[in-house]
Amino acid sequence: MADLITERLYSCQNCRNQISRHDDIISKGFQSVRGRAFLFYEARNVREGIQQEKMLISGTYIVCDLFCCECGQILGWKYIKAYDDSQKYKEGKVVLEKFKITNASS
Repeated sequence: MADLITERLYSCQNCRNQISRHDDIISKGFQSVRGRAFLFYEARNVREGIQQEKMLISGTYIVCDLFCCECGQILGWKYIKAYDDSQKYKEGKVVLEKFKITNASS
């Protein structure tokens, strides 16, 4: 009998809509204004807000807020453009605030 392998997933804390996979985490060392946050390669089932220039801890970026497509809860942001060459690796990546997501298995 084959063992079932369950994928570790992160879901919206509010409605449990699946947002990202544990395997998509790049870093758990990010910080938002409201606490810890994780950098992910991508997020699913989200809606992007308006792009805007923001000054963050590590520099100035063009970012957009990310909202759960089910309940509308703001979950974090997506890096659209980094002005500093050392921060270019963040472009296209997403930051999800830890208290806005929950770990769930499929």
